[in-house]
Amino acid sequence: MRAGVRWTNLSLRELARRRLALGTPASRRTIRRLLRQRKRGCRTARKTKTMGHHPDRNAQCENMARIRREYEAAGDAVISSDTQKKALLGNCHRAGTTVTTETVETFEHAFGSAGPGQRSPHGMYDLVHQHAHMHLNTSHDTSEWCCDSVALWWEEAGRMAYPQAKRLWVLGDGGGSKSATQYLCKEDLQGLANRVGLAVRVAHYPPYCSKHNPIEHQVFPHSTRACQGVIFHTVDIAQHCMERTKTTTGLGVTVRLLDKVYQTGRKYAVDFKHTMKIVFDDYLPKCNYRAVPECT
Repeated sequence: MRAGVRWTNLSLRELARRRLALGTPASRRTIRRLLRQRKRGCRTARKTKTMGHHPDRNAQCENMARIRREYEAAGDAVISSDTQKKALLGNCHRAGTTVTTETVETFEHAFGSAGPGQRSPHGMYDLVHQHAHMHLNTSHDTSEWCCDSVALWWEEAGRMAYPQAKRLWVLGDGGGSKSATQYLCKEDLQGLANRVGLAVRVAHYPPYCSKHNPIEHQVFPHSTRACQGVIFHTVDIAQHCMERTKTTTGLGVTVRLLDKVYQTGRKYAVDFKHTMKIVFDDYLPKCNYRAVPECT
């Protein structure tokens, strides 16, 4: 055995064969018992080591905890938002098992051109009422889509859940369609505030911290489990499976379809950068800002 090596991916049969070649034969049962005695077992790698540390990590997390208490005490809306992993539609293989009477056969390769597109789920997790809303789309992941998704949640559920709310606070990561550095995202955010009639405040998790976003660990793992092994021939099948997402602690998920086609390559208005009404916080302004509804 090589010094310093604490793992092996060899099967018990292969270990027994190598023992025999060394002149000390041992059965697979004996090798299994010896491994257990030495506390050796089959394990998978865990993603526990961070790739970096942002200097404002603790400060922003403490700031978000304070703002959350303030909003909840005032009866304002607080949601966690993010886009879940996309999945191809059509007869494409998906990980997981299902109980069936016959073998489920899928294409040997997964290409987007072989099906009607892909399922793109954008979710909002109501931190006060512990209910999630997922909106499915087969178009592109854009900031306009994210804002439309939040607006649809407010119109269908948020307004009723927060009848006295005057503000909406959205937690999310700082990249992709919700980038903290893109002016197009802020222009769409202003449009969202005008549409719902609320002051929409955004708080971004610092880099390397998006895993702490509540929707990432309180909703997405359960919705993934509810869909495992199911072939998404159509987006309706994906919707049906995701609606079954539940936990013993009371989590429920409402799923809707957003069939609008979103275009990529959009540009913000020429004068928006100089006339925008986005208000940045005095504390950590890059990660915290809000859009106030404009008077019409």
